[in-house]
Amino acid sequence: MSATVTFLLDGKAIPFQDGDTVMDAALRAGEYIPHLCHNPEFTPHGSCRVCIVEVNGRHYSACTLPAAENMNVDNSSEAIMAKRRSLLQMLFVEGNHICPACEKSGACQLQAVAYYTRMLSPHFPHFFPRRSIDATHPDIIFYHNRCILCGLCERASRDVDGKNVFTISGRGMNSRVIFNSDSGKLGDSELSISDRAASICPVGAILPKSKGYQVPIGQRLYDTRPISLVGDSNIRRNDKT
Repeated sequence: MSATVTFLLDGKAIPFQDGDTVMDAALRAGEYIPHLCHNPEFTPHGSCRVCIVEVNGRHYSACTLPAAENMNVDNSSEAIMAKRRSLLQMLFVEGNHICPACEKSGACQLQAVAYYTRMLSPHFPHFFPRRSIDATHPDIIFYHNRCILCGLCERASRDVDGKNVFTISGRGMNSRVIFNSDSGKLGDSELSISDRAASICPVGAILPKSKGYQVPIGQRLYDTRPISLVGDSNIRRNDKT
């Protein structure tokens, strides 16, 4: 039997297997690394950078960093948390994230990670972008102003649903999710309410119609326990807003 190989995460030995990333091994060991675009169902994306960690003075995304023996990973120092807060602050001001008015409040991964990292103010000036809402689908509504471009809906639609309904188009401030239909409207796409892509959004960008506020505020996923204890809302397929 081969000896167990490990790396250190904040001084704790984390066992890993061949092919594991730091994120894979940490989640399997029950250790939380803040993240938004990562989901173990899919190939790592590395776009949000919220899972930033430090190894030997260099910064990496934990979701794409291969685990290596004797690696010493800083996941929770104040310096790392400060960088995460800055990334989250930019996400909040770049979109229109008004938590008290959002149906996803209390079950939103962006909100929960912000609380976990102690990001309690936006710090930067708000952009207040003017972005549309697509309500053409009979069962689903898409809020472009809340989308954080994590790519999870795109990957779920392609890799699980086999439909390629979503894709990210444009660059920089002009980046946005577009829909694969002749009209460009969500209602004319192949998206179904039962698709994985319809339930995977970590924020309030993709929401089912006629089901808002079914779970009262105060009883939602992250209302009673922090995300570090509850885990990734995207893994909990049966979780409801």
